[in-house]
Amino acid sequence: MHYQLNFFLYKRNFKQPLKTSHGIWDVREGIILKLTNETGKIGLGEIAPLSWFGSETLSEALDFCHHLPTEITVEKILSIPENLPACKFGFESAWENLREREIDKKEELKSSNCYSALLPEGEAALEVWQQLWQEGYRTFKWKIGVSKNQTEIQNFQQLVKALPKEANLRLDANGGLTFKEAKQWLEISENFNLIEFIEQPLPVDKFEEMLKLSHQHSTPIALDESVANFSKMQQYYQQGWRGIFSIKPAIFGSPSQLRNFCKNHTIDVVFSSVFETKVGRKSALRLATELQLNLLKNRAFGFGITHWFDEQEEIWQ
Repeated sequence: MHYQLNFFLYKRNFKQPLKTSHGIWDVREGIILKLTNETGKIGLGEIAPLSWFGSETLSEALDFCHHLPTEITVEKILSIPENLPACKFGFESAWENLREREIDKKEELKSSNCYSALLPEGEAALEVWQQLWQEGYRTFKWKIGVSKNQTEIQNFQQLVKALPKEANLRLDANGGLTFKEAKQWLEISENFNLIEFIEQPLPVDKFEEMLKLSHQHSTPIALDESVANFSKMQQYYQQGWRGIFSIKPAIFGSPSQLRNFCKNHTIDVVFSSVFETKVGRKSALRLATELQLNLLKNRAFGFGITHWFDEQEEIWQ
């Protein structure tokens, strides 16, 4: 089977820059893919790289697309190299989207309380959470490891006092803490029932330390940057990680590889966004919803990020 391939670059400005320990992010760029079959049916996919998270760069993804023929086969789609995980996800999900349209399969949408909403870093979170709570969100994610540790702890204490008891709060350090700071956050979090987990407290080269911390503290730890793609997740599972895996489908690689792993291993996973458009979001959520049945826990999906952008143009519909 041959498919006609078209693709184009997009750019979206954040309403306000996103600050993490990796730096400041103000523009999301990616590639929308369109596969067309012989009868004119269309499948959409998205390549949404996050190079500082471990995926290929946008220029590498564009270079790959430019070197492809205008007609592409399933064999080519399924043989995209492992070092292009965002491309693997984009092309495979476009192909899956096309197959679903061929059988006219309908999608089910999830409500806000199934998602975790990303709060701005610092004290701005103290105002923003209330509007998101009104919109139906009950799980929130807050970045740490961005400012001075003591300042963040003070803001954190204000935030947890303000949040309702029914709320869940995830703390995401993006690998920005020292071992001492990570211990401090884990100890503080043990005093609050609403802390769901701390995500990637230490850099990716500190796996043994994170494994040690996970055994010493009752606050769960989630690996994020450490398990950015399929081979890394396999590696750390084999090295004994039985804590939470934070998986970003859009940069993880092949959806079929992830399916097989989740169906053959009992693991604890939280799925989250890389600020993709609604094209990549639909594919990632479709996969996450399917795989949730095989997981240890039913955790809110980390896709509550639409408030970080103005309404998207519908140019790919």
